[in-house]
Amino acid sequence: MEAREELRTLPKDLAVKVARHLVMAGRLAEDEPEQAYRHAKAARRLASRVGIVREAAGIAAYHAEEWAEALAELRAARRLGAGDSSYLAVMADCERGLGRPERALDVIKSPEAEKLDPAERVELRIVESGVRRDMGQHDAAVVTLQIPELRDRRLRPWSVRLFYAYADALVEAGREEEASDWFARAAAADRDGDTDAAERYAELEGLEILDTEEEEDAGGVLTEAPAEAPVEEAAEAEEPEPAETEEPEPVEASATDIAFRAAEPEAPDAPDEGAPEAPAVFLEPKQVEEERPQAD
Repeated sequence: MEAREELRTLPKDLAVKVARHLVMAGRLAEDEPEQAYRHAKAARRLASRVGIVREAAGIAAYHAEEWAEALAELRAARRLGAGDSSYLAVMADCERGLGRPERALDVIKSPEAEKLDPAERVELRIVESGVRRDMGQHDAAVVTLQIPELRDRRLRPWSVRLFYAYADALVEAGREEEASDWFARAAAADRDGDTDAAERYAELEGLEILDTEEEEDAGGVLTEAPAEAPVEEAAEAEEPEPAETEEPEPVEASATDIAFRAAEPEAPDAPDEGAPEAPAVFLEPKQVEEERPQAD
């Protein structure tokens, strides 16, 4: 709603063009960061005095790892009244990307950081842990993430990132046994397969994740499908006695036998090659016609 209000200050035709570029920038930010940044820059050229546009340009630059540009855009957005303290973690991470850990810590310890909500505070702590690791303070990186949210028994939106960051910090501190446990927790919480927590867990445990299809038998134990025995013709007319077969022993499954599978990512909509000409944004889903039985 706030973005719409800001765009209403522009002429209608211009506002429509800017809105299309902003939507495309947001849609492509994760999968096509360079293309998303091109859309954001196109919107900035059209409306550089609109705070929400500068904010979007800063976030797109951050995803494209253009650290200096991201900092400049987010600072401009704050001057124009659009940016707020919610992007402190992004700004601190940009300082880290530019190789300025002391400045990153200044952002993290600023008075504005005390006004953040729980999700934003967790993100700031994750960035701070990374900064401590960059400075060689591996034990401090671990302690930084030992916050109440780490022991929360309920899964929160930030749980996967927090568990993974904590496990990664433990590895850097040489505490691999503890790290294995936290990578397992991150993998269990990562229902969408956004991280490689399962692979990191398997690597620490010396396991191998096999991409094989297994069938579940009646007893609920996963076993491989048995191969069919070859059929041989009878040598004599007499009916042979049935061969005695031994029933396979049941396989006991343990917690470490669980194979975590990452969800298949959805294929993003392919943008046009020319970013400045953004396609239509909101499309109605195509209705599927029911098949009609063919006449005899």
